[in-house]
Amino acid sequence: MLTRIRLSGRHASRSAKPGPPREPPKPPAPSAPAWRPWLFPLAALIVFLVLLTRAQSQPGTSFPYSDFVAKVNAGVVKTVDINDKGGVSGALSDGTRFTTRIPTALDTSPLEQQLRNKHVKITATQTSSGSGLSTLLAFLLPLLFILALFMWTGRKAAQTLTGGISGIGRSRAKIIEAERPTTRFDDVAGYEGVKQEISEIVDFLRRPERYAVAGAKGPRGVIMVGPPGTGKTLIARAVAGEAEVPFLSVTGSAFVEMFVGVGASRVRDLFGEARKRAPSIIFIDEIDAVGSRRGGARLGGNDEREQTLNQLLAEMDGFDQSSGIVVLAATNRPESLDPALLRPGRFDRHVTVPLPNQAERAAILAVHARGKTLAPDVDWNTVARATPGFSGADLANLVNEAAINAVRADRVVIDAHDLDTARDRLLLGRRESSNALLPEERHAVAVHESGHALIAALCEHADPVAKVTILPSGPALGATEQLPEAERHLYTEGFLTDLLTVRLGGRAAELVVFGEGSTGAADDLAGATQIAGRMVAEFGLSPALGPIGYAAGAPHYVGSENAEEAMGRRPYSEHTQRIVDEETARLVGQAEKRAVALLRDHRAELDTLAGLLVARETVDGSVVLDVLGRQRTEHDGVPPSATGAG
Repeated sequence: MLTRIRLSGRHASRSAKPGPPREPPKPPAPSAPAWRPWLFPLAALIVFLVLLTRAQSQPGTSFPYSDFVAKVNAGVVKTVDINDKGGVSGALSDGTRFTTRIPTALDTSPLEQQLRNKHVKITATQTSSGSGLSTLLAFLLPLLFILALFMWTGRKAAQTLTGGISGIGRSRAKIIEAERPTTRFDDVAGYEGVKQEISEIVDFLRRPERYAVAGAKGPRGVIMVGPPGTGKTLIARAVAGEAEVPFLSVTGSAFVEMFVGVGASRVRDLFGEARKRAPSIIFIDEIDAVGSRRGGARLGGNDEREQTLNQLLAEMDGFDQSSGIVVLAATNRPESLDPALLRPGRFDRHVTVPLPNQAERAAILAVHARGKTLAPDVDWNTVARATPGFSGADLANLVNEAAINAVRADRVVIDAHDLDTARDRLLLGRRESSNALLPEERHAVAVHESGHALIAALCEHADPVAKVTILPSGPALGATEQLPEAERHLYTEGFLTDLLTVRLGGRAAELVVFGEGSTGAADDLAGATQIAGRMVAEFGLSPALGPIGYAAGAPHYVGSENAEEAMGRRPYSEHTQRIVDEETARLVGQAEKRAVALLRDHRAELDTLAGLLVARETVDGSVVLDVLGRQRTEHDGVPPSATGAG
């Protein structure tokens, strides 16, 4: 629940500085003969012509046997040719060719007499047993055609595997050498600590003799760990740009194939290419795809994955330190990596790239806003304050959504309202303007959100209210937005207790006004239960359980659970689980009772704010303070300046 951070940056278009001499160009591969592409179409044409010739080798009209006998009796048959298979071909008196067959089951002896009586010329032939050229071609050419088709498709498939069968084991790394990376550390907004820690890699690649004289060794590998979208790849490119060395980029999944041994071969080829271009940098993105723990239960591909990892371990432990090869890697799942990969001598340094803080978010937003026209009311510090937990990619998406919103309104200038609308869309979803609420539902949502807003304004440690709305967005029917006054890194028990009370303020308002709850508080209850559970099980804030914490395992930015919990086993007993459940229910119940008591004491303010929301649909935080100040002045005589959100 601690505030998280993130980064982004820009790519500056600077001219690349001269680097080490390049290798002489390789001679071009011999081109294929010009006639080779026409070979397959020519074979297909020959097969078609042979089949067409065979189909036309028996021309003429086909007659049924009864029609043939009738024409013989009519005297219109001139010649017939009878073969030993019962096939008959001939010509009529007008020159028309015909074919027919004599049924072998019938007595055809009268047919010869009829033919003689009508003076029909009779000839007999014997069918060939298959020795003819046309018959041979008719059988062989289709077979050859099918074989040629299989050979051709197989060759094309092999050529797609990175240069044929010989290219399967080659590395698929993108080698950026002709145009060196132009990104520099100045192009990465924020993250001064990360850049300072990783700048020694640049110094080692530029001046390795300094380390050699002092007897020091530069880092062999640096692994960057952080949430997705924080700019780990951008930092790696900035390192390559500052060092002015070749940059070999590859993803972890590019090593793994269905063929055993291909991944290890690609690892060898990757480090071989790096040695040829030394000093150089190898960047492996998402290294957890190939560097996962060995020996775990996997469904298929285990041998191939382990061979690839073993080869990677051998290469990182074996290449010459003086060659100037540094391996950078990035992952957001460090807990899944094999311990042998993380030991000193392989990845010597672990650099955490967290989510950006408020000042860094403002700098990142300014970077992504370059080239866009902004209105004077845009304040990046205000936007950064309203976007805690956003990563660099999220901030880039925020600015882009604001630009799209301006275009949708036929404008080219981005104002503060566009940024606010884009933030609501990213956090809550698309605004459902067509989702009209019933009048009683509209009033219920107004009461619910008014409860959240008033409790936030009345609790001492709660964040100030920025906006309250009853306009549906995504799955939410309304929203109460709070903006922290400062970036928090530590949360006290008082803040967490107030946070629980604010979460249950909407349900408490429903209980006070309507006397019953509704399904609108489902998300609030789930969030409050999670917070209370962590207070009991992790933070040691329950007197019943005492100062005992069962941590969730990996850092929350990794997005993983404890290994024991992932396998269905808790690190504590059923008795402890019962205590955790009871204490969680107690904390949530106390927060609800506190919220109900506060709202009953301020029932007039609750009704007033709910009425304003029904009329205006959206109000800002100052309206909430005005409602509290006006009501207290009327009833208690307290001046408005004495009231506030704490």
